[in-house]
Amino acid sequence: MASATPVVIYPPDEDGGRRVRIDGAIRGRAFSVQDVARFMQDAGLQEFDEMDVVRSGLIEWRGGGPDVWTQ
Repeated sequence: MASATPVVIYPPDEDGGRRVRIDGAIRGRAFSVQDVARFMQDAGLQEFDEMDVVRSGLIEWRGGGPDVWTQ
């Protein structure tokens, strides 16, 4: 992963999904911290779990942190 915060989680949409961008590419929409962990694993961080998502400095949360999934 190239940048200082290579993962961006965008604000929740009207359905409660949050777009996930990893290294400049949109990977999909997450509806929970578990979904974010799966995207991170797919990007090569196989050991990443939900607690890593909550604590990681690799992730920039926009529109609320890991506990915000509705508008």
